[in-house]
Amino acid sequence: MSNEIEIELSEDLEVQEPKKYNVFLLNDDYSTMEFVIDVLVKIFRKTVSEAEAIMLNVHNNGKGLCGVYSFEIATTKVAQVKTMAREKGFPLKATMEEE
Repeated sequence: MSNEIEIELSEDLEVQEPKKYNVFLLNDDYSTMEFVIDVLVKIFRKTVSEAEAIMLNVHNNGKGLCGVYSFEIATTKVAQVKTMAREKGFPLKATMEEE
């Protein structure tokens, strides 16, 4: 007597990539450029030159793309920005949008 279990794989089984989310920083009139660069370096792991380019994009265009992440990571990054901004007394805000 055999205890083997047969698993039948469906040929119709489609593996879907998880949705990705763009995380943006939004411009405000109070957060300093230095603070925004600090956020980009510490939370989004950007180099200083990358952070400066994104910060200028935020400043000039109203928002700047910080990265593309899975839902869980994007949610965490948005929360980290909020926490860091509040600790330093800035109203900096991050948002996420489905890619």
